[in-house]
Amino acid sequence: MEKEIPVSVAFALPKEGFWQDMTVAPGTTALEAVKRSGVLERFPVLDADHLSLGIFAVPIKPDRILEAGDRVEIYRPLLVDPKTVPRKAKRKTAGKKKV
Repeated sequence: MEKEIPVSVAFALPKEGFWQDMTVAPGTTALEAVKRSGVLERFPVLDADHLSLGIFAVPIKPDRILEAGDRVEIYRPLLVDPKTVPRKAKRKTAGKKKV
């Protein structure tokens, strides 16, 4: 039997976060780690069948096999298109003069 490997699962909301360090068996997928972490019970709004996941800010598929030290991140859906944010910021500052 192979030794378990250390991984973590992270999820963040604007005013609350979740971080779970854990050990898993070699061959464990990212989704399996998420399910074991308890995050789905703590945040019922998360749907295990429709999660966006990543490891250290790199998007992954839920069936990605984890390696020792991986941090599985659960991403929230975007509420604003990031391509439009700079335009809004420019409009707000367009009429202001620099001093």
